[in-house]
Amino acid sequence: MQNRILFHNGKSLEVPVIQGGMGVGISLSSLAGAVMKEDGMGVISAAHPGYRKPDFWENSMICNIQAMHEEIAKAKEWAQGKGLCGVNIMVASKDYEFYVKAAVDAQADAIISGAGLPMHLPAIVKDADILLAPILSSGRAAKLILKTWDRHHHRLPDFIVIEGSLAGGHLGFKKEDLITNKAEPLEKILADVKALLPEFEERYQRQVPIFVAGGIYDAQDIRHFCDLGAAGVQMGTRFIATQECDASPAFKEVIVQAQKEDIELVKSPAGLPGRAVMTDFMRQVKEKRIAPSHCIGCMLPCKPATTPYCISEALIHAVHGEVEQGLVFAGANAWRITEIVTVKQLMDELKAAFI
Repeated sequence: MQNRILFHNGKSLEVPVIQGGMGVGISLSSLAGAVMKEDGMGVISAAHPGYRKPDFWENSMICNIQAMHEEIAKAKEWAQGKGLCGVNIMVASKDYEFYVKAAVDAQADAIISGAGLPMHLPAIVKDADILLAPILSSGRAAKLILKTWDRHHHRLPDFIVIEGSLAGGHLGFKKEDLITNKAEPLEKILADVKALLPEFEERYQRQVPIFVAGGIYDAQDIRHFCDLGAAGVQMGTRFIATQECDASPAFKEVIVQAQKEDIELVKSPAGLPGRAVMTDFMRQVKEKRIAPSHCIGCMLPCKPATTPYCISEALIHAVHGEVEQGLVFAGANAWRITEIVTVKQLMDELKAAFI
């Protein structure tokens, strides 16, 4: 089975495993650097990496940009020249363009962008030497990105992440389709996207690797999707239950203790459905609106006067360990996790898929 991926700009990924970006503060330099050290792609979340800075609530964008530079530098130092460092940036972020430019300035290796379609991402980075990847959840979205980037920006994505309906965090599906199990399976989305690529790959004379995400749990899952034509995988939730993950011990313990029935679809102020482990806070949100105590205007779709809750406050409570007052995003297979391991142990397990 193919292992090493060589990108068109000469950068390579020895182990085609991307650690998914998880905010707020779940995937920062400790987790990303540890994954990079094992020859994977470690990903820092651009969702409020500066949340620990004392003036965060007054100057959130400046704090986040400063923290992004710091976290990328620390991850690269930790990795000692191995792996690649990506940044996950949500299209729904009000300061999207500033965070993209910050990732470029901080010399990240890749930008992975979802929670909306990154139609104009190439125009922001211009000619910078950085890999660009959209997160997509349908063949239709892939067709739109491929045609738009080709027509208006004269480039292809350097790789594509396809995220299926079993993922944690924000989901690119209609909530009713998720509830009724009518969302397209990941295998079908992979086939649809693969069918679109040859026309564009021939035009640009290079291949576009596809990484699948959403419900990927072990080496058997990786082999299954690689046999169907995926180049590799992106995984988030399993990396939470690692010693190096930047989340608090209490946050990790929620993942380890979660039962299947604890994981539910939730509503998000970002205007997208999501998946999370239920906490006291999220049970309250089901019954009533919890007005924000702070608002930093971070999400474009969010309207402070009517939002069901402040997602920034909820995620920051959770990462600090105040889990019952917060939001704990997790994938559908989180209930299968029973222990906290090192990143090396997890990566060694996953690398077995490529032997």
